[in-house]
Amino acid sequence: MNRELVMLVDVLAREKNVPRDIVFGALEMALASATKKKYSEDIDVRVHVDPNTGDYESFRRWKVVPDDALELPQAQIALSEAQKRKSDVQLEEFIEEPLEPVEFGRIGAQTAKQVILQRIRDAEREQILNDFLSRGDELVTGTVKRMERGNAIIESGRLEALLPREHMIPKENLRIGDRVRAWVAKIDRQARGPQLILSRTAPQFIMKLFELEVPEIEEGLLEIKSAARDPGIRAKIGVHTNDKRIDPIGTCVGMRGSRVQAVTQELAGERVDIVLWSADPAQFVIGALAPAEVTSIVVDEEKHAMDVVVDEENLAVAIGRSGQNVRLASELTGWQINLMTEEESTQKQKEESGRIKSHFMERLDVDEEVANILIEEGFSTLEEIAYVPINELNEIEAFDEDTVNELRNRARNALLVAAIANEEKMEGVDPELLKLEGMDTQLAAKLVETGIKSRDDLADLAVDELSEMTGMEEERAKKLIMAARAHWFGDEAEKPATKQEAA
Repeated sequence: MNRELVMLVDVLAREKNVPRDIVFGALEMALASATKKKYSEDIDVRVHVDPNTGDYESFRRWKVVPDDALELPQAQIALSEAQKRKSDVQLEEFIEEPLEPVEFGRIGAQTAKQVILQRIRDAEREQILNDFLSRGDELVTGTVKRMERGNAIIESGRLEALLPREHMIPKENLRIGDRVRAWVAKIDRQARGPQLILSRTAPQFIMKLFELEVPEIEEGLLEIKSAARDPGIRAKIGVHTNDKRIDPIGTCVGMRGSRVQAVTQELAGERVDIVLWSADPAQFVIGALAPAEVTSIVVDEEKHAMDVVVDEENLAVAIGRSGQNVRLASELTGWQINLMTEEESTQKQKEESGRIKSHFMERLDVDEEVANILIEEGFSTLEEIAYVPINELNEIEAFDEDTVNELRNRARNALLVAAIANEEKMEGVDPELLKLEGMDTQLAAKLVETGIKSRDDLADLAVDELSEMTGMEEERAKKLIMAARAHWFGDEAEKPATKQEAA
């Protein structure tokens, strides 16, 4: 009988294309499961099968736990008691006792069979997944096998993958038997169903489609730097090459538009704008806003934003239908784009100049004329006046050497006074608040002015409250609040209730 068992394992291993030791492992689990059913208690059983003879041994075992942590006497044993049986036993190890061989009846055999088959199915599925992953493919091409609650199950060879409804292109009506291509967005090894989660809406999908259609990308001559999509309607991709002989845009478009049309057809008619990527962010933004023509552009590195000026005729084109063009351009470039007309830009510059002028007049104790000269020469902060090379200030014709030295000294003194004031404000501030990712001295000073002096104070705020206090974007405010709350989830102590929870 035991020899027949070994032969059966060999047959199953070959048929299911899984390693022999996996099948033996399944057999051991099955025998252990069937053995446990012979006992009224929920005991822990281990079975060892000899892979050559098919003979097996059964053991009851207890896990060694600290004396004060014994909760399941039927499957656990206190350390002090375990050491009486085996002096060198350690925590988390097992104490075992042999069990009498058990003859399995019809129910026991049926249980063993079910466990074996399930384990083999799991191993077979894992093998299929590993085979796919080993190929390094990021795209799955298959047919719709069935629909489940709006989600599509895609069959590709022996592999099954899930395409969720929210990752299908809007208005796309997939039916059983349809051929589908999608990008692998996630791998969920714990899922009982398909372990590959697909997407047809992710920006990466359009990038992979162009890789298929444009050989120069695979050859490394051309690179898609970024992509942004409004699935099924419009997309933008940023392309770049270091080979001056190649036209990046023309190469992606293809002869008579053949390459871009193939991608568009796969994406249910999604129109694709191909933009020339540039290392200069302003130039990249100008290209991303096409076909709108940009009059001027102002870059704010600190806020990672750009004020883009277009004339009245181009404003609607730059914005696009429902803000689509500017939104995609922003996603493509990674910069916040503020569109405005020349009139709005002039007004904003006047307001900004007025603010800077007042700041200079107050902190440097100078008159309006001197403040205006500094602004006209491109100075906007006290730091610039205090620390730029002296020759830059000496080049200002309206100032003599004494005036330049006096302005530098006043600027440095003003900065020193401000630094001392900030230090005084920071007294009593939780050092952990200052260590948070995304926190800086200027922001911390603003928070202290409003009474926020610890991580918990910050964590207790709502996103809109923090945005209103500091003027920061909601996304940055959200990240900062989550960073402040992180220690709650790492502590064993119960975390305090937030304002939202208390409400």
